[in-house]
Amino acid sequence: MAALLLLTGCATNAVPAPEPVAARIPTDTVPPAMAYLYGSAEAAALSEQAYNALTGYVRATLDKARDARGRLPHQRAEGTSPRWPRSAVLAPGATAATAETLRCGVLPPAVVLDMDETAVLNLGYEYNDARTGAVYDGKRWERWETGGADRVVALPGAVAAFRALRAMGVTVVINTNRSAAHAADTARALADAGLGEFRHGETLFLKGDVDGRSGKDGRRQAIAARYCVLALVGDQLGDFADLFNPPGPAPARGRRMLPSVAALRDRWGAGWFVLPNPVYGTGLGAGWDDTFPEGKRWSDDAPVEGAK
Repeated sequence: MAALLLLTGCATNAVPAPEPVAARIPTDTVPPAMAYLYGSAEAAALSEQAYNALTGYVRATLDKARDARGRLPHQRAEGTSPRWPRSAVLAPGATAATAETLRCGVLPPAVVLDMDETAVLNLGYEYNDARTGAVYDGKRWERWETGGADRVVALPGAVAAFRALRAMGVTVVINTNRSAAHAADTARALADAGLGEFRHGETLFLKGDVDGRSGKDGRRQAIAARYCVLALVGDQLGDFADLFNPPGPAPARGRRMLPSVAALRDRWGAGWFVLPNPVYGTGLGAGWDDTFPEGKRWSDDAPVEGAK
């Protein structure tokens, strides 16, 4: 995400007059990525599609796990059949080649979702980004976390999906990299968006919880110790497994291939549900060579009309 650059300082001790907002606006056109994600019917349809697929998958999973009396695994003795599928959370030490997931036992069911651009759209913050053309700054994001609760909206389909999941007896858990210091503000933003009540450490997990890291594997495994996580939902691949974001610079082309590795590809739409985010994140680092392989490039060699 971007952040506001405060331009200060001058040759004298006088305080410079504030720069008019209009002077900082780079263009009157909404940036294309933001226009798509926050303003297009196509992005809304993709969001509805993802949430419809999520609720359908969870409903089908619950139906398969019921016994003849309609009881789910957590409502009867361990070892009885039918059982839960394995968790959607990867086991510690899992790799892209193995992708082994945790066992559920008789834990109650849950779905774990990222928050920003997965459960809520940060309309207020991104409006400020679009109007200023600023770059990301942690302090400005912190001000947004504590002051922007009423300037978010739920993603299309999210409110209905959260209600449907809860009606099925499935706990909805948010796992976000918003700060643990602002847990109350984050819970309020979710509630203001119509997504219900969330409690820090129970159904709301934040950056710094469990292991103090920004990577989410530790938090996912802590959640999986309490619940059978039937599905994960996010807009960044790190919302599914930290193996997608190895330490150090990751070649974009190699990272691009990871979702299609045999052990991972069948998880998309079957326990892992990803939402589009062309505005920010690790998916935006590809260069020309990564995006357009040399052997697939085309050049129009037709003469330009009117050229001599």
